[in-house]
Amino acid sequence: MAIGWFLAGVICCITIIGIPLGLQAFKMVQLVLWPFGRTVDFSKMGTGSVILNILWILIFGWGLAAGSAILGVLYCITIIGIPFGLQWFKFAKLALFPFGAEIIDIPK
Repeated sequence: MAIGWFLAGVICCITIIGIPLGLQAFKMVQLVLWPFGRTVDFSKMGTGSVILNILWILIFGWGLAAGSAILGVLYCITIIGIPFGLQWFKFAKLALFPFGAEIIDIPK
């Protein structure tokens, strides 16, 4: 999944208009590669982030979030898969609202 997000980010960054979308794809790569011990902070969303997130949801976000949520449900079927399923739900939330979100380490 990380390779797919990385390639999507590179393709988006080819044009100037696509750079913001590419940066969000790279944010998803970062979380997919190291999901445990990290969380997503949505507290720094401004007006611009909200507008971009609405456009993102209409174009890309709903499909990406639905796919991640379905994988989360499938992983949560077994007890062993529950931690991985919870991570997929985290990916689904980030896939819906990538603009203004920040990936942070959970303090120990």
